Amino acid sequence: MGCTLVIDTSYGSTVGVVGREPIVETDSRTHVERLQVNIARAVSEAGYGPHDIGTVVVGLGPAPFTGLRAGIVAAKAIAFATGAKLIGQNVLEPQTQWNLIRRAKAGTLGDPANLHVLTLAVNDARRKQLYFELCDSPLAGGDVTVAEAFKDDMAAATAATPARPLIDMDIDYPASIVERVNRAVRDYRDHVGGDVVVDVIGHGAGKYADALAGIAHLGDVTDESVLDGGKQGLSVFAADATLAHERNPEAPVEPLYLRRPDAEIPAPLKHVLGHAGAERTA
Repeated sequence: MGCTLVIDTSYGSTVGVVGREPIVETDSRTHVERLQVNIARAVSEAGYGPHDIGTVVVGLGPAPFTGLRAGIVAAKAIAFATGAKLIGQNVLEPQTQWNLIRRAKAGTLGDPANLHVLTLAVNDARRKQLYFELCDSPLAGGDVTVAEAFKDDMAAATAATPARPLIDMDIDYPASIVERVNRAVRDYRDHVGGDVVVDVIGHGAGKYADALAGIAHLGDVTDESVLDGGKQGLSVFAADATLAHERNPEAPVEPLYLRRPDAEIPAPLKHVLGHAGAERTA
């Protein structure tokens, strides 16, 4: 069966073997250069060789493109060379699982029948924007037994029903995100009973905390990712990716950039002195 290797470069880089502490690089100037070294180190320190890798789980973003594609290319190369299964996972939806685990540990999860914890998962998109997705809780049905499971490790990620997006993954400015989330929450509250709280989880949450303070029913604002959660966070990310793959095994392993590329097709060269203009060929 082999080990499961996780690679993510949606924010710095995180590399690790499930069941072990990951190697995290937060310096965006060096994480790509150190990626191959860290992959080899993570596998070796876990007591495995390249052909012991049974599955490679890679973060697909959404994230700025340049760093993101480095991790995806590395994951594809390793899967091709070793014959490992390749699974891609967006980095926002596992934040919902992680947020519930975080609340359960803090004793603030409450009774899911009366307290609906929504997760606004974010990632810094730069240019004063955020990637985001608003998700309902997998515990929305009120299963207190599953809520208790979230105090443990991977049992939480595998026992719960997948999170349901209330706003699909997108990119926007924080002020616009606040307006969209408030509309979605108003609609949501019309169909459920009990209280609603919206937690903002992910990189960029702290950076734009002042703007995000306009969210109605705002709960916690936590500037960290599931992959900042060490060994447990790595396991949650991999388990969520595996469940998503089982639901949609044909999902492409391609970067989620969400922003139009900066590069554009150049215009033809201008006519000069009455001569016909030349067409660009490259």
